[in-house]
Parts: sequence; structure tokens; C-alpha cells
Amino acid sequence: MMNLPKLNFKALVFGAAIAGAFILFGYQFWDWFYPFSAMGLLYAGYGQDDIKSGVFCGAFASTPIIALTFQGYMGTFEGFFLTQNGMLALTVLILVVGAFVGFVGAWTKRSRVKAMEDYEKKQQIGKNKKKNKK
Repeated sequence: MMNLPKLNFKALVFGAAIAGAFILFGYQFWDWFYPFSAMGLLYAGYGQDDIKSGVFCGAFASTPIIALTFQGYMGTFEGFFLTQNGMLALTVLILVVGAFVGFVGAWTKRSRVKAMEDYEKKQQIGKNKKKNKK
């Protein structure tokens, strides 16, 4: 039987919603909202237990960005990106960037957990030693 990784669907859904919401905010209000959509992809990766599932969830959470891009919320395209190969290349590019940002989120969580474990080990040194009383 195949072991499937345990996914945190709450982080996946909220991460995708945050990514899509900031694209919509950037379109309707100010352009500087666009880069903040990466926070959703970071959250989708950070919420997972291992790096593989973080990469998968980062890529999957970037699908709303693909849909909004093709609906024109990221601007208009011309030339190569109007062809089928250009649309496919753009889709793959968005998925790869989403997977990378999800990887960064999952790697950050793994590093944080390791740092907390090391800190706890250092705090336990010397706590249970008997003190010499005079």
C-alpha cells in the first residue's frame, strides 16, 4: 500500500485564498498588492509537515493565480503569450514559482522546528543535576 503524505488542507485552502485575494486587491486597488500574494503560497507550504507536501501544496495553491492571470487580472499579454505554447509556458512558470515558494515555506518550518528542539535541549542541560550543599 502506498503511503500518502498527510496534508494540512486548512493551510492549503487559506493559502490559495490569500494568494487569489491579493491578486484581486492588486487589480482593483493598488499595484503593490500583487507581490503579497506570495504570502498565501508561503502559508500553504509552511502549514505542511514535510518538504515534499509543502512543494505540492505551494504549486496547487498557485492555481487561482493561473485562473486570474488568464482572466486578465494580471494585465494583458501580447506576442508569444497569446499562443498555446505561450499560455502553457506561463502556466508551468506560475506552477514552478508556486512550488518554489511552497518549498521555502516548508523549509522554514522545518528549520524552525529544529531550532526549537535544539533550544529545548540546551535548556535542559544542568537542570537535573544535584547541587553540592555545604
